[in-house]
Amino acid sequence: MLGLSAKDTGFLLFVTFLTLATPILLQPFPETSSLAQFNAGYPDLMQRFAIYGIFAIGFNILFGLTGYLSFGHAAFLGVGSYSVVWMYKLLSFNVLPGLILAIVLSGVFALLIGYVSLRRSGIYFSILTLAFAQMSYNLAYSVFTPLTNGETGLQVYTSDPQILMGEGSTQVPNLFGLVMQDSIKLPVGDWLFTFNVGYYFTAVIAIFVFYISLRIFRSPFGLILRAIKTNRTRLSYAGINTRPYMLAAFVISGMYAGLAGGLLAAMDPLAGAERMQWTASGEVVLMTILGGAGTLMGPVLGAGFIKYFENIFSKINESVLHDWFGALPEPVRDFLIAIVSPFVGDGWQLTLGLLFVLVVVFLPGGIMEGARRIGSIFRRKPAAAEPAKLPETPPAVAGDPAGE
Repeated sequence: MLGLSAKDTGFLLFVTFLTLATPILLQPFPETSSLAQFNAGYPDLMQRFAIYGIFAIGFNILFGLTGYLSFGHAAFLGVGSYSVVWMYKLLSFNVLPGLILAIVLSGVFALLIGYVSLRRSGIYFSILTLAFAQMSYNLAYSVFTPLTNGETGLQVYTSDPQILMGEGSTQVPNLFGLVMQDSIKLPVGDWLFTFNVGYYFTAVIAIFVFYISLRIFRSPFGLILRAIKTNRTRLSYAGINTRPYMLAAFVISGMYAGLAGGLLAAMDPLAGAERMQWTASGEVVLMTILGGAGTLMGPVLGAGFIKYFENIFSKINESVLHDWFGALPEPVRDFLIAIVSPFVGDGWQLTLGLLFVLVVVFLPGGIMEGARRIGSIFRRKPAAAEPAKLPETPPAVAGDPAGE
């Protein structure tokens, strides 16, 4: 089915189910429960799960398959965002033209940067990509202000042409009138599930690009990329020119990043230079390593893990902790709050950093390695005890004619 083996088809269907059921799966606690703080089934966060999952999937094609670590992928994220907002300003709020432009421009930009950067490997390649990304950030922030609006950020104004906007046209991001911000809320007992148009739009795109990634992983092209990561020199000795393959992987990865940046602007019609900072590039590196570089599902899990901590743990402040521990005696309550508070709220990155260290030390393959270890425990079957069998013929000994 779809050019995949039966096993890969089943895996794709499983991923599709998880993606489409996310609004339910991320809402495990009733609204009236004190644990509802940990629910993540609201539109903005679910959209970020899908968008940064796309970003990480694309980065994994370059880093996980080819072994080339880029610190400059945020440049393509920013190009994608600016492309979509410019289409809003010139044409209309329909997100489709902007996303197409985002993919094309980020691919061209990645071709230029990759052509130069891939002349070096290892840490030199990483530093070159970082330099290009910082150059892009500074150009967007202070030099190309007519195109990017500098530190204020690019946004849509009533004076913009918007030549395809007619009477009664939707004034917010939409897909042929289907507004990204619209949601359907479904109360079920004490639970409230939110099904958002923008999330399902990004989810369908995420499923499609995951399918493309799966095809790349299983293709001869993907095998060449794995071979480059294993031993590029040996491929060169075999007469294979590896540069076109590496450049293709870089461009594909950049197009994924541009699509993710475009989707960020499709959900919120604003583009700023901060999306091109080195911190955004470092974030996707953490996502990929945390989830499991070189695996299909790992980068998606890593993206969800980091975005969950960023949005959920950062909201837990001292007033929330007082509610949690309010029934305890005052000395115990104050002691627990003093212990927990540095790891939540503004200190959420400390918790994430500690978890990242634990994963790297004990699970070098990331979250996916942990999942494989757990799976192997359940798959392992104890060997049935069998009675010892005597050999059919006695072993030969010295002086025995059978042993000569």
